[in-house]
Amino acid sequence: MASNSNLSVVIDIGTSKIVGLAGQKTEEGKMEILAVSRVSSKGVKRGVVFNIEELASCLKEVIADLEKQLDAEITGVEIAFAGQQMKTADYRGYRYTSDDGVVSDFDINELYNEAKSYKVEQNYKTIHIVPQSFIIDDEIRELNPVGITGRKLEANYKLFIVPEVHILNFQRVFEKVGVNIEGITLSPLAISESALSEDEKENGAVLLDIGAGTTKLAVFHNSVLKHVAVIPFGGDVVTKDIREGCSILLKWAEQLKVKYGEALGDFADEQKVVTIPGHNGWEPKEISFKSLAFIIQARMEEIIDNVNLQIGKSGVEEKLGFGVVVSGGTADMSNLISLVKFRTGLDARKAFPVIHPVNRRKEFQNQDLLTAFGLLKMTLEKEEESEGIRTKRKKEKKKKENNGLSSWRKAIQGVLDYIDDDNDDLAMN
Repeated sequence: MASNSNLSVVIDIGTSKIVGLAGQKTEEGKMEILAVSRVSSKGVKRGVVFNIEELASCLKEVIADLEKQLDAEITGVEIAFAGQQMKTADYRGYRYTSDDGVVSDFDINELYNEAKSYKVEQNYKTIHIVPQSFIIDDEIRELNPVGITGRKLEANYKLFIVPEVHILNFQRVFEKVGVNIEGITLSPLAISESALSEDEKENGAVLLDIGAGTTKLAVFHNSVLKHVAVIPFGGDVVTKDIREGCSILLKWAEQLKVKYGEALGDFADEQKVVTIPGHNGWEPKEISFKSLAFIIQARMEEIIDNVNLQIGKSGVEEKLGFGVVVSGGTADMSNLISLVKFRTGLDARKAFPVIHPVNRRKEFQNQDLLTAFGLLKMTLEKEEESEGIRTKRKKEKKKKENNGLSSWRKAIQGVLDYIDDDNDDLAMN
């Protein structure tokens, strides 16, 4: 967060790029973008830190760029990362309602705190706690049960946990940058905020983000996050397959994938070829679009089959009314949406932002910004909620003080009334 302004700063740390955003809520409650910065990522492999010095150098560049645009010092940020080796754990707790048989905020907070303190797998840390259902007197109720009558309250939570060493390494990096980490979010949750509508979350949808180093997915149903997974390979392995299959340099393989790549070999034009320039005396190479497409299709099918496995683990694969929303740079590849439909048996579409800032709207159609954009939305809402809680506490404190003052005035008035009564009595005598 910038030191001289009530705004939020977020950073999406990916394998191929790092994106920084700064924004704030306007008086009308809209999101306003104040600064954007993008750099190529170094020191990150498959979404986690492997070289602290390299990543710190990249982050310093992003922070400096944002500070220049804001004309302010940044002291803390919220970050999103892929969360490789992320796992889930289930927690179920219960308590008896404390407010005369009516579920209160206190009851919900107590159960949440129990889930928060639940001891997970050794060397793992909980970073997200998501309520799945509440049961009141053995009857399943809505996710906001406050005010419902009943004696016994049960809560089911899904805990998303990551290796502690991943968090520790990010902390080490940001210590070198001189900026505090104020919160950590799994990137599939962040991008879901910007690319999935509330209707899609309610009726059932999968957010599938195919990044450079990892493929992330988040499964929603009944507006509840049911499953999150990180598959440890993405667009980079496609590039490596092209390099090996065509015996060319990695840089040429990446350009082939981006410019001419297709996800379905049967639909590629076998008459079209692309020529790779020769170098150091080697002859140029001609590669057919069809051969290139079949190399890409083989790897993409493997990725999508892993996605299918994770959708099955969600337990709601038969209840996904909308289907799959595909994001990431690979989402632009020709025929990828068709391949996703074919391999999953679900409908699919390319991701686009379902939320919009009040400014710079055209810029925020970019796939590269969706994760950071969703994280900014989450962070601003969290700040707003925290401010609301602080305001509520201030009001409660003021009310308590006023009640105390009122009681004190009543006590004084009682004494005065007693004195007045005595005077009247004396006068009557």
